Amino acid sequence: MNTTLKIAMAQIAPVWLDKSATLQKIEDAIKDAAEEQCELIVFGEALLPGYPFWLALTGGAEWNTKVNKELHAHYVNNSICIEKGELDSVCQLAKKHKMAIYLGIMERPTDRGGHSIYASLVYINAKGDIKSVHRKLQPTYDERLTWSPGDGNGLQVHPLKAFTVGGLNCWENWMPLPRTALYGQGENLHIAVWPGSDHNTKDITRFIARESRSYVVSVSSLMSKSDFPDETPHLDAILKNAPDTLANGGSCIAGPDGEWIVEPVLNKEGLIIQTIDFNRVLEERQNFDPVGHYSRPDVTKLIVNRERQTTVEIK
Repeated sequence: MNTTLKIAMAQIAPVWLDKSATLQKIEDAIKDAAEEQCELIVFGEALLPGYPFWLALTGGAEWNTKVNKELHAHYVNNSICIEKGELDSVCQLAKKHKMAIYLGIMERPTDRGGHSIYASLVYINAKGDIKSVHRKLQPTYDERLTWSPGDGNGLQVHPLKAFTVGGLNCWENWMPLPRTALYGQGENLHIAVWPGSDHNTKDITRFIARESRSYVVSVSSLMSKSDFPDETPHLDAILKNAPDTLANGGSCIAGPDGEWIVEPVLNKEGLIIQTIDFNRVLEERQNFDPVGHYSRPDVTKLIVNRERQTTVEIK
């Protein structure tokens, strides 16, 4: 069996809060990865259509203000409704190029009424089928002002050649129980997606790899002042306090021994490509397997609720 997998980390900037233009960048990156015969491509958290940077720059916690309301409405309007086919073009590319995809989106799901948004990590297999949509369990700090908390439905893993792949959004990766939920289902290739910056990826990427004895692929986006479109609502207020660089990347890969395969890459837009070998997982599991021979389920055990949460159940 072919035990290798060629991965592309798409470290790109969104066309901020413009879903059509950002979707075009994503599709271009998939086509570029296909030319390199990549078998998996990963994009950062909330890349489509972008991270809510305004919250920390314009007094995002101020109650009932015009700035926050109008920016939030603009964000929701540019978020993705999967049920309306807004990822169909990405799925078609996955099928055409026989490439699996992890994509961070702002999801506007109809099963929660269609007005609230969720930071979701979508897995599309090499047949072009959406196999899981993981809604971030707990938005971090100021994200809670615009994102809704998700559920456990997306805590799923997927076969990918010799590997079993799963993923989490940003600071979810610090949550030991969701990590364990994926480990227990056989995960050995962990995808961690981030809005950007090596201060997030430089430590936890290696830590998770060493804890799980799995490969860990951390993928971040980029964001600078020049990535805010001119038509962004209240752009002057955002740029007034914005640093030149809001997200510097930091995409990287750690091996199952916790050592770097690709060290964090900073301030470079494009594809970062690496081939990994599944046999390295088996080598490192020889001395430690957190859910196998080095576990005690008779003493401690995790219960996971994977039911998709909805407000209304029609019978």
